[in-house]
Amino acid sequence: FLTGLFKAVEATPNAALVYTLAIGKDKLATDAYSDENQFIAECMEEAESVSARKATLLDPTEEDETVRILRRRLFTHIDDDRAGEIVAAYRKLWEDHREHLPAVGAHDMREEAFRDGYPLHPELIQTLKEKTATLINFQRVRGMLRLLARTVQRLWADRPSDAYAVHLHHIDPAAQAIRQEIVTKLGQRAFVPALKADIAAVEGDQPSLAQELDAAHYIGLAPYGSYTARVIFFHTLAFNNDLKGLTRKDLRYALLSPGTDISFIDDAVRRFVQASSYLDDRAGAPLRFSTEANLTQMVRRQEKQVDGGDVRAELNDRIKSIFGGKDFQMVPFPNIPNDIPDDAGDGKPHLAVISYDAVEVSGEATTLPDLVRKLFKRKGAGGDLRNKLNNLVFAAVDALKKEEMKKKMVRRLALEALRDPERRKDLAKHQQDRLDEWYRRSEQELAVAVQQAYRHVFYPSRDRVEGADVDLGHTVVDVQNASANPGDGQRQVVRVLQGINKLRKPDDEPDSPLFIREKTPLKKGVLTTAALRSEYHRNPALPMLVGHDVFVKGIRNGIEAGEFVYRSGDLLCGKGDPWPEIKIDEQSAVMTTAYAKENGIWPPPPPPPPPETGPDEGKDTGTESGGDGGVGEEPGDGGPGSGSGSGQGPQSPPTEKTVIAEAVLKEALAMIWETARSRKFGRISALHLKVFDPGDGFKLLGPAGSIPKSDKTVEINGDYETADGSELSLEFKGTVNDARPVKDFLDPQLRAASDMDVTVSFRIDFTEGLDLAGDEPEKLTERLSKFGTGAVYVAATAKGDA
Repeated sequence: FLTGLFKAVEATPNAALVYTLAIGKDKLATDAYSDENQFIAECMEEAESVSARKATLLDPTEEDETVRILRRRLFTHIDDDRAGEIVAAYRKLWEDHREHLPAVGAHDMREEAFRDGYPLHPELIQTLKEKTATLINFQRVRGMLRLLARTVQRLWADRPSDAYAVHLHHIDPAAQAIRQEIVTKLGQRAFVPALKADIAAVEGDQPSLAQELDAAHYIGLAPYGSYTARVIFFHTLAFNNDLKGLTRKDLRYALLSPGTDISFIDDAVRRFVQASSYLDDRAGAPLRFSTEANLTQMVRRQEKQVDGGDVRAELNDRIKSIFGGKDFQMVPFPNIPNDIPDDAGDGKPHLAVISYDAVEVSGEATTLPDLVRKLFKRKGAGGDLRNKLNNLVFAAVDALKKEEMKKKMVRRLALEALRDPERRKDLAKHQQDRLDEWYRRSEQELAVAVQQAYRHVFYPSRDRVEGADVDLGHTVVDVQNASANPGDGQRQVVRVLQGINKLRKPDDEPDSPLFIREKTPLKKGVLTTAALRSEYHRNPALPMLVGHDVFVKGIRNGIEAGEFVYRSGDLLCGKGDPWPEIKIDEQSAVMTTAYAKENGIWPPPPPPPPPETGPDEGKDTGTESGGDGGVGEEPGDGGPGSGSGSGQGPQSPPTEKTVIAEAVLKEALAMIWETARSRKFGRISALHLKVFDPGDGFKLLGPAGSIPKSDKTVEINGDYETADGSELSLEFKGTVNDARPVKDFLDPQLRAASDMDVTVSFRIDFTEGLDLAGDEPEKLTERLSKFGTGAVYVAATAKGDA
């Protein structure tokens, strides 16, 4: 039939035979009806041979005609005048960012190509013609029409605001028809895992990496994550391996438009490359996908196998290491008050790092966690009130940062597992090098994550957390400071507390002498150095001191300014004297200069003049004095200026002796009796107690009122502020009986107060003196401490020589 047809056409004037077949350049049919096309092609070839005629092969779409055919087939109308405005806007972008885009050579044909092919971006056409068309299953014009028709349809329906032209990134593999074209028509089924994991998951599947990036970082913007993944993917679809992939500059050119921003493009590329599971991870490789998972995917799989118990144990150890340091005594993960000592230790405050599984704090404005409250308020297993309140800081985890910290720990353990020699040998050399780099970097990333998570700091302060019934304030370490010194968690706590003027380190300047005097019991006139140092441990209104250096500098500054006088044993030091060694003990005291002057302590009396001596005095006569020959004094026997002894010289009058202690009531009284007895006191004439917690002071009204053979005076001083901002200042001095109704009024008021500074003081004057020889002092201790009163300042006085 074909032979007869050929002859008939050849013999007929003005007749020609034209036929088209879906046959590729390799003479093979791969499209629909491929078997039929192949059969007819073979028949035609045989018929031509028989008829001795050769058909003239015509290509209906030359290279320069492809884009015109696409425009005509895809669009019914294109406004070329308006198109010129758009192309001009692209030209300006290319010029403004030329250093970030691929070089174009001496003749830049991009603008001309764009005008001829608008609205099809020249990079789109170039990729489809030079890369996608090399696939054996891709028929150039027909394949382009199938992909672009579906793409234009979606753009026309969705109308994204960034679509000034049709780009390669607008071809969406998440669309079922386009995905089917890629997977089935083009035979790229091997890339299905990469499509699902990295590029475009279909509805119902877990979102791909690109889609997750869009949701996390580009809400309200163009979907830069998906655009990046799509461009890399379509540049991967090429037959020749050298054609697969593109550079970062090429990627910018493909994505840049009046509707996109180059900074967001670079951000999306960075994020995608770091997290992709299927990008080629070989050194120097272009941006292209592989059908096999890369090292990133291996790490993710290993992360799923990490044991939760190992994560907790390793993370706990790492937190302990990060928050250990030289400024605080770190207490890891306390659960009961007994876990945190209530002592001064070596002068460093305690830093309690709360377990991330026990407490997590949400947001910037927070309430006080109940566990932190209990640990701060109580001490020991007996539940006694904590005394050293100003010596304890808490670090707690942020709820939003907690999981990121755990993820970094999981990742480090996964990397460590992959570095096992048996598993490492299965990796390519470039993967081994990258694994080592990631492992080294993971140490710092984990430290940063831990410190960013533990950004909530609770510290002693009268400015309480809203609704709290204990003196704890709250501050937050900002993320930048938390990241500044990876591995040194204490530094961020120190930095934030110094920023709010709460913490003093050894090199810092002390508070002014006036502040020290007015904010401590030193305003009464005199205080032992041990008691004054203890006040800094106790009182949340004072700064916290790291070590004793700042404390000592504060006393010396007070001496130099003429505000303080220091006494330790026989040493007395005031303004103008050489610097003394400041001892912190119960035998050394600081007093205000006014107090020292009022009591004749400062300035010290001038030394007595030396006695007049005769010419023979001092010579050894070898005989005892007798009769009218002399007084018979030996050195130290109470001679002139000795001030003691039984000789004929002047005797020192009896002086009032004072013993001071500050601790929990029972402990403080025991210290008083012990010190008084060691100094050979016979009787105590008066006992003064200052209770820092008004609730504890009210408990003493009953026991103090029942002490026999004594006169009792009660003083209540201070002020408080109500939750509504009302204020009350009070000063009471009177008998125990008169203090009881005052107590009944104040007790509920103070419990409801938002801020208060109230102290209760007792003065007990023993009419016959409290005999230290027997057990009366111990009985008094038992009577007063029956109700477990907390921290007090105690001073006991006795008249007479020690």
